[in-house]
Amino acid sequence: MRNCVFCKIIQGQISAHKIYETKDIFVFLDINPYTRGHSLVIPKKHYQDIFNIPAEELEKLIVEVQKTAKLLKDKLNAEAINIFQRNGRMAGQEIDHIHFHVVPRYGKDGVEMLPKGNYQGNDFEKIVKLLTK
Repeated sequence: MRNCVFCKIIQGQISAHKIYETKDIFVFLDINPYTRGHSLVIPKKHYQDIFNIPAEELEKLIVEVQKTAKLLKDKLNAEAINIFQRNGRMAGQEIDHIHFHVVPRYGKDGVEMLPKGNYQGNDFEKIVKLLTK
């Protein structure tokens, strides 16, 4: 896609701190990291989000997400790893090119994840009923 920041990174038009790449995947450091080593894993082909990427391409992508998580945990001595992915503006997606965040976690690093909610009354049953029709 012509105006996609990630596509420009893949094409070398914008610089990035590349960790590694394969034939289909590009992995680099996030410029606004939550923690040291926060990386992005993206397909080289442009897909807007989880709803547009073919399953076989998503499979390749998630394998590299796992590889990246292991690399960051081992090489940066992270205690844990968060992996997340956003779809749409309401979910916080800023760049319309599917990508996974792989965030190493260290002791008391101060990173807060989304706050937890709760269900009221028979919400569980209502939701299950809607999703299993």
